[in-house]
Amino acid sequence: MTESGRAPEISLIVPCYNEQDVLPYTIPQLVHAFAEDGHRLELVACDNGSTDRTGEIISRFVAEGLPIVHHRVEKNEGYGNGILQSIPVCSAPWIGVIPADGQVDAEDAARLFKILKQTDGRVLGKVRRRFRMDGLSRKVVSVLYNGFVWVLWPGIGSIDVNGLPKIIHRDVIAALDLESKDWFLDPEIMIKAHYLGVRVLEMNVFARMRSNGLSHVRPSACVEFLVNLLRFRFGGALTEWRNGENLKKAKGYP
Repeated sequence: MTESGRAPEISLIVPCYNEQDVLPYTIPQLVHAFAEDGHRLELVACDNGSTDRTGEIISRFVAEGLPIVHHRVEKNEGYGNGILQSIPVCSAPWIGVIPADGQVDAEDAARLFKILKQTDGRVLGKVRRRFRMDGLSRKVVSVLYNGFVWVLWPGIGSIDVNGLPKIIHRDVIAALDLESKDWFLDPEIMIKAHYLGVRVLEMNVFARMRSNGLSHVRPSACVEFLVNLLRFRFGGALTEWRNGENLKKAKGYP
């Protein structure tokens, strides 16, 4: 339930791994931004095996009455696993994912949801980090990576595949049958949504430097991404999913 006692409209998953330095700022900003826009928010703070004060900070927010669900994953088995473990906790019809680091303004996330609320639900809302403030090298890597994705899946509907927040209706999430426990979860969402025929609504935003703390994306993750993309494109898992009964049923949604 939200602070007003009414059912939430959106459950926003915030993956948290040793984020004690950023949470005191970013979580209240998200709660405030959604409240200001009149959205009933359920913020699912996923404490993904943190070893610092992350859990303590989340618990304090819950005790203060903020619309937050503290979901603890004891062992960190990857970024994607934390999100997959958090989805069953979500109670709202719309489910979103946004990093805890404050790179995308909370107001932009709330504005994105305002647009999605006016749709029929067969849409994937996300941001495109059009104006990046995290350096030229990251921008170049992003362009090359997203270009590679377009070569493998022309017409995927996004030129910032990993851009967050992503907000999707829970019925679409069920049809995606997500499996990736690592950083590949974001492209898996985009690729499967593409085959499902879900329209992508992409909003341009500024991408700021992390407000504090450390990035948890390893340099080797770039190579991992490329290998996983090739394996996913030409391996059997995607073909099996495309031939499954869930996909056939979902194509008639809503």
